[in-house]
Amino acid sequence: MSTTEQAPVPEPRAPKHAAGAPAAGAIPAVDPRLLVREQGFKGYVAEFKRKIRSGEIGSLPVVIGLIVIGIVFQALTGNFITSYNLDQITLYAAGPGIMAVGIVFVLLLGEIDLAVGSVAGLAGSVWGVFATDMPDSLAILLGILSGTLLGAFHGLVFAKIGVPAFVVTLAGFLGWAGLQTWVMGDRSTIPTPIGSFVGDLTKYYFSDVIAAYGLAVAVIAAFYLAQLRDSSRRKAAELPHRPHSEILLRTGVLAVLVLVAAYGFNQEKGLPLSLVIFLVILLVTDFVLRRTTYGRQVFAVGGGIEAARRAGINVAWIRTSVFMISGTLGAVGGLFLASATGGADRSLGGGNQLMMCIAAAVIGGTSLFGGRGKVWSALLGILVLQSIVQGLNQLNLESNAIQYMITGAVLLIAVIIDSVSRKTQKSAGRA
Repeated sequence: MSTTEQAPVPEPRAPKHAAGAPAAGAIPAVDPRLLVREQGFKGYVAEFKRKIRSGEIGSLPVVIGLIVIGIVFQALTGNFITSYNLDQITLYAAGPGIMAVGIVFVLLLGEIDLAVGSVAGLAGSVWGVFATDMPDSLAILLGILSGTLLGAFHGLVFAKIGVPAFVVTLAGFLGWAGLQTWVMGDRSTIPTPIGSFVGDLTKYYFSDVIAAYGLAVAVIAAFYLAQLRDSSRRKAAELPHRPHSEILLRTGVLAVLVLVAAYGFNQEKGLPLSLVIFLVILLVTDFVLRRTTYGRQVFAVGGGIEAARRAGINVAWIRTSVFMISGTLGAVGGLFLASATGGADRSLGGGNQLMMCIAAAVIGGTSLFGGRGKVWSALLGILVLQSIVQGLNQLNLESNAIQYMITGAVLLIAVIIDSVSRKTQKSAGRA
């Protein structure tokens, strides 16, 4: 080597870091959803498109459906969007809606309960028979417990013996209808006793205007605080979260809706007791599903039985318990049906009640395939169905044939949307 040549100088090497630690000055990875709010309106549009492409449509179809139903019937009748119709829709939605909440629990496992209508009818008949000879509160308790026991029977036969839920509840649909007739004996109807609380379920109103507005304010405040708490927790965990401006916007939209509803109720008889009880049941069951270990286990079993079993979840108990919940809420719904018809009769829980309950849960957004849904689906779904019924009644098209055809079409559309959504999520790697 000549004296003019120099030995190559080695390039400086990056300092070693602990395994997994980013190098100094490296830009940490950021969840792109955290940047959405920083991009303003453009970011929200991009996020909305991403959700649509990946099948995360949530309750959007049913909300659009409600708007379309309102516009169509308002155009056909000229007086569909009135305080009277609001009162009638919410009044008759409570019973089937409560039954639909129980169906949501069963659907989350990917199963079905075909006996909920017969359970409701039998529970109403049990209450009616005992209410004539004992205190009203005890008769109500026995009626509700009868639904719990029937649900437990369905669940045990399904979970312990292995008989498919479809077969078990189909047998219950037939058997409990026969038992209802036997319980009624030679009486075709049992009128609601004077002073019975069951009679007040669909006939009592809080006439003071402060009741409706007070409930509206309570709902708005609870929604705002829940959103704020959730956002704070997610921000602390460095997860995608809503900024305070978005929370205020969402709360404002809800405030407009509930305050308009409160105004509408006060233009009629006031706040219906049936709506208050329905909302309480929705809040309690929503808390159970989203905020408790039991609720997470229900979703886990619905998402995959074997994985849930390996995680240490008592699958048999979860399966049995959801049918107990369905039976209990079916019985409560049966009492509302008895209140609306003026007492117990042999046809209570029959007709289209089963169809209404299952359709409400599915139309509202609960998946038939399990693992996805909310109890609020029952509220949205039953509002759609009851709005259709009320609109047809205003058009003097009260025929069950027309209602069945329209409800069947809406149900089919909801299932198609659910199926397409699941396929889209799988192709996007999010299912």
